[in-house]
Amino acid sequence: MTVVLALLTATFLYGLYRLLQNFKRISVADIPGPNPESFIIGNLRQYFQSQAGEIDLKWQESYGGVVRFKGSFGEDRLLVSDPKALQYIYHTAGYNFSKQPERRELTRMLTGRGIVWAEGQEHRRQRKIMDPAFSYGEIKSYVPLTAKWKEDIFTSSGQESVFNVCTWFARSTLDAMGVAAFDYQFGTLDNDDNELGNAYANLGIEAFGNLSESDIIKQALVPYLPKYVLSYIRNQVPSRRLEQLRKAYLAGYKVAKDLIDTKSKETSTGKGNRDIMSLLVRANLSEIKETRMSEEEMIAQVRTLLLAGYETTATTLAWTMLEIARNPEVQTKLRREIRQKQQEIGARGDSEFTSNDFDSMPYLAAVLKESLRLNPVSYGMYREPVKDDILPLSKPIRTRSGKVITEIPIPKGLKIVTSINGYHRNQDAFGPNADIYDPERWISPDRVEKIASVGVYGNLLAFAGGVRSCIGWRFAVLELQAFIVELVNNFEFSLTPEARMVRREACLLMAPTIEGQVEKGNQLPLAIKIAP
Repeated sequence: MTVVLALLTATFLYGLYRLLQNFKRISVADIPGPNPESFIIGNLRQYFQSQAGEIDLKWQESYGGVVRFKGSFGEDRLLVSDPKALQYIYHTAGYNFSKQPERRELTRMLTGRGIVWAEGQEHRRQRKIMDPAFSYGEIKSYVPLTAKWKEDIFTSSGQESVFNVCTWFARSTLDAMGVAAFDYQFGTLDNDDNELGNAYANLGIEAFGNLSESDIIKQALVPYLPKYVLSYIRNQVPSRRLEQLRKAYLAGYKVAKDLIDTKSKETSTGKGNRDIMSLLVRANLSEIKETRMSEEEMIAQVRTLLLAGYETTATTLAWTMLEIARNPEVQTKLRREIRQKQQEIGARGDSEFTSNDFDSMPYLAAVLKESLRLNPVSYGMYREPVKDDILPLSKPIRTRSGKVITEIPIPKGLKIVTSINGYHRNQDAFGPNADIYDPERWISPDRVEKIASVGVYGNLLAFAGGVRSCIGWRFAVLELQAFIVELVNNFEFSLTPEARMVRREACLLMAPTIEGQVEKGNQLPLAIKIAP
């Protein structure tokens, strides 16, 4: 009854809020966009129930780099893929565009009050403390063992096996994160009953996938519910989706607490290593308030690194291997570069690839950038201005009233979706063939135009940009390079019939599933044999 009453109250308050909004001086009603399906749900069903980023491309083609669409109860929102507008949001006025309240609440449920949740001065403080731990020199590359796949392939008929690479990559990248970032053995690759691995497996689809119309409306009401109601819902209300989040929260909390306790003891006796966790613990021994974190913040940082770091890497790796399987000529050319570099490494008396070796491999970089471009795991981000502002445009748009404009006045609190998928398919930035997988665009300097400074890697938004760019993006690139080199050097990937029916599933991130089999979770079955 309490929840029902709170929802009814929130609905009334929201209607009143919308009425007051109509009296605001600034309006985006003249910006072109699709007609809403209804007053209650607007265009949200189209956005959340389509494949990830699919509606972005459709609207972008019809209306341009900035599209007005409707949220619930007639609320105006903007979908932004214009490069100059994105540069302004992420770089020029980064802290003037905060995360939307419902998204912050979701982040808090997933990881706690860590760096991804923090805003403004709090974010500056946390980032300043954590930045030194993410320099190149303090991050080790980690190459996963391939013995399990090789053993299976050697004992199979035809010397080829089919693996759901999503499952394997999730376990491998979580183990890699443990070793490289925390000097800690999670053991998920060898232990099917690992609590952390099981809690995180398919979390996106189970908690955020297959949203119903009712789910969408509930999400829209979150910013207008009192904190005590949100707390009750989060902790007490029976829900399959919330139960998955609670399970993941507890598993991540246990590991984070254990890590912090262990590293604190090691550091106090001078035994701490140069892993990220040890560096953060040492930094927090400072007597200066601005360079310390509470235990709650420390736990949140660990859970953020665990969940965000491993999940995005594993899923990016899956999409990369799908494109490699789809494009055998790319696979062959990349393997040739890897083998050539391997000979150079051997000639100098070494046996392992270093970060400098990875950086000196142009085709490896091209394959990774093109995979991040065409299949951005984080396909959209959510922001809102903390004050009235003006968005500049790289390309003029014609309003509904016929006026041609090069900038858009926007009101405080306007909900904005920055379309990463839309920007990554921008033909002015990435060429007329922006809809196809073509690593060669990164080899020829004239194939990619820098209309505006947007992202930190390849000018892509895969790791966001500006003050809110992913703090561990260099670590992620290094880890992805190490995995790709190890996999392509040892194995040859090809498509299965199921892999030809892959879906870009919208479940907070963009996960691969098989058409008609979404209930089975993340799936990408690829045929794999030993590389020639």
